[in-house]
Amino acid sequence: MSVEGISLCFLASQLLCGSSMAPKCSAQRVHPLRRKHDERSRAFADLTREEYLQVQQYLLGQKDLDISTNQITKPSENFLFLIELSLPRKADVLAYLDEKGAKPTREATAVVFHGKRGYVKEYVVGPLPNPTYYRDVTQERYKTELPITARTVTVGEYNLFFKFLEDVFSKLGTLMKESFDVDLDKTLNAFEQMPRGVQSGDRNTWISFFRDVAGMYIHPVGFEVLVNHQSLNASDWKVERLLYNGQYFNTIEELQHQYDAGSVKKIVYKKSPEHGSLKPRNKPLQIGPQLFYAEGKRYSISHNHVLYLDWSFAFGLSSLTGMRVFDVRFNGERILYELSVQEAMSVYGSVTPGMILTKFLDSSIGVGRFAHELVRGVDCPHEATYVDTYRYIDVPAPVRFRNSICVFEHNTGQPLRRHFSDFFHNSYGGMVNSALVFRTITAIGNYDYMWDFIFYQSGSVEAKVHATGYISSSYLVAGSLKYGHQVAENVLGNIHTHFINFKVDLDVLGESVCAHLELDMEYVNVSLPWMADRSTLVPQLVEKQLKTEQVSALRYDTKTPRYLHIASNKTNRWGHQRTYRLQVFSFTGDHLPESQPEERAMSWARYKVAITKHKDLEQTSSSLYSQNNIWSPAVDFSKYIEDNESIEDEDLVAWVTTGFLHIPHSEDIPNTVTVGNGGGVLLRPHNYFDEDPSIHSDSCDNNRMACLAQETCSPVLEPFTYNGFEGVMKFEDSV
Repeated sequence: MSVEGISLCFLASQLLCGSSMAPKCSAQRVHPLRRKHDERSRAFADLTREEYLQVQQYLLGQKDLDISTNQITKPSENFLFLIELSLPRKADVLAYLDEKGAKPTREATAVVFHGKRGYVKEYVVGPLPNPTYYRDVTQERYKTELPITARTVTVGEYNLFFKFLEDVFSKLGTLMKESFDVDLDKTLNAFEQMPRGVQSGDRNTWISFFRDVAGMYIHPVGFEVLVNHQSLNASDWKVERLLYNGQYFNTIEELQHQYDAGSVKKIVYKKSPEHGSLKPRNKPLQIGPQLFYAEGKRYSISHNHVLYLDWSFAFGLSSLTGMRVFDVRFNGERILYELSVQEAMSVYGSVTPGMILTKFLDSSIGVGRFAHELVRGVDCPHEATYVDTYRYIDVPAPVRFRNSICVFEHNTGQPLRRHFSDFFHNSYGGMVNSALVFRTITAIGNYDYMWDFIFYQSGSVEAKVHATGYISSSYLVAGSLKYGHQVAENVLGNIHTHFINFKVDLDVLGESVCAHLELDMEYVNVSLPWMADRSTLVPQLVEKQLKTEQVSALRYDTKTPRYLHIASNKTNRWGHQRTYRLQVFSFTGDHLPESQPEERAMSWARYKVAITKHKDLEQTSSSLYSQNNIWSPAVDFSKYIEDNESIEDEDLVAWVTTGFLHIPHSEDIPNTVTVGNGGGVLLRPHNYFDEDPSIHSDSCDNNRMACLAQETCSPVLEPFTYNGFEGVMKFEDSV
């Protein structure tokens, strides 16, 4: 809003008069959209339910594949695990979007676990609708074959796993009852640690057990089992080690014998307190503030396309990597080709066996896979727009996830700009910081990640993540406190890292030809022009263009230039290159040393920011197979850097790593809050415009909130009178 002097257009005396009898605010948009929806955005649209079914039925008809879609298919059989959109080549999409080429062929990627043949394959299926071909693209995409041990554990394998564990419990009947109150009617919950072993080909998983209560992840019982399930035949699976109350045993029989003989320190069952419950301890007395739209929503969604003031973008939700947007434009000019989540990774510390090894790579489980329905009024404002998604991953048929994406505009509670003028001319000018939020929340095991892409009126875009959910814990034994803090009785909150990787494919001014610039400052000694015998240190701008991938890759343990830019070859009115700046917010812990064999699967985390030349075959920084083949990853991001290609006047992609170190503490009980637990990257225009573009909305005519009392409806607001100029400095005698 913009106001001058005392003529404030929201002067308080008028507010209540208009609101007490104002009609209910309309849900319909009062003012027209600034531009039209673009049907070409469907080039990025997730597969529809019908397309999933078409691909599934086509592949089932290919007798040479011999695949099953039964959800409890055994590991020794062939299983259709995943169907997802296969993104077309960037050049083809850009030609289509810019009306210089035909619509790209719509295709799907299908992942088949060939248990009968001992390998994993990826197939491209097309065209959609009504596919007529499939082709094996495994070697093309990964330059290697994928062994069957690289597969994700499926529902079918879990089904066999749980039966196997039931047999373990039955052989330890007395111990299980006395220590954990387990019997025919009560059980323990299993939580697997990853990776599954110490070398390629291993499929040996430590299973930790937790009480079957609310917030199970903070109710460890002190019992862990190492299961060898490498064989595709479950009858060959076996227990290799057990841990009970800090003591190791080679066999089930050894543990049972020593327990019966009284030669182990027994765990005596005691009912758990409900410290993991999220039920409020006290009944809230009042409802908190709510979002409302005085004149309907200023954004619009059509299929997978969003319009908001000067912004437009297409969106999707990958089962593997999660939220993503494409063809992001401001005032009709493309700024981003793609902004997407790539990977979420955690490395844990512990004295107990499972967490000694634990390094979670969530895209191998599926980040977007666990984007469930959002709760109206809690996960997103009640008045947000909610979008359904469909997915096909480890299921017999596509599944609809209702309200799994939300979109809303909100007032951030602070002005985007303002100034109170005290000198000479008393005035005030300010503008509400309203922004559009595109959100989903993924609950991957114990952790919930809230993913936000935020679009500001200043032309900035922010990608950020906040973590909540439950910490992962272990049973407190001797030596545990080196690896975290005690957070409940016999419960250790384990130290761990959170690393998040975003892909930022900036096409500044809609151009694929860009450069990478670094700007910073240094102090230089300058003689005073009017006093030749005196000098002073003055901060000076330092600018350089980085020309190769290795030079531009900023390692996690090095000093980062304050200004990182992707620059076009065009200039603004003042002769400066039009650029977008990457501003990273991160509190990550130390990256796993490169000497560790598992590090290659997470080598993207070596870099705070890495800039690479765009390649269609360098689509992601991680892969579905990284977790279970962590020692020989299908995607080793460091190879994107090793070839050290030129990035001068090229189509550039920025890979940004953010996150935080988490040393759990008592306030993580019952579960972790989002406050302070997150990170992100802000993309800000820098000399991109001739002036801040939001200034064009800075008046009562364009920013209706500035004159709320003049509108046809409003909430009941308390009146106020502005007296801000009474205390200004005066340079003349007051009478």
